[in-house]
Amino acid sequence: MRTMLPAALALLAAAVPATAFAATPIAGRYVTEDGAGVITVGPCGSLTCGKLTTILKKRPGAPDTDVNNSDASLRTRSVLGMPILSEFQDAGKDWRGKIYDPRNGKTYKSIVAKNADGTLAVKGCIAFFCKSQTWRPAK
Repeated sequence: MRTMLPAALALLAAAVPATAFAATPIAGRYVTEDGAGVITVGPCGSLTCGKLTTILKKRPGAPDTDVNNSDASLRTRSVLGMPILSEFQDAGKDWRGKIYDPRNGKTYKSIVAKNADGTLAVKGCIAFFCKSQTWRPAK
């Protein structure tokens, strides 16, 4: 009987598939922490991305194009519709990809997670130094 128990457990374990952990979906519309714009997050092919879809507060003198981009060919693209979040993939407990800051033209590694209250915790990182923001759902 003792030798049958391990064999039975092995058969049972083989019959039950392992469950993978998935991050809470982040698709939706979010107002940035400073209230300046709305980012719409959703699928981009097999990945997830977010674009600036509404400008709520335009800074005085702020350009309408991506003038700070290090790629000269992108400096004339409109800020409205610009990809802010790109290449995001489900990493289990959160989403990981890149975030673009049009104010300085730089792209950073990013970690995004949806909070229980529906807000989005957004981090932009250089090495292990991260700056965090909370984006709230847009109405």
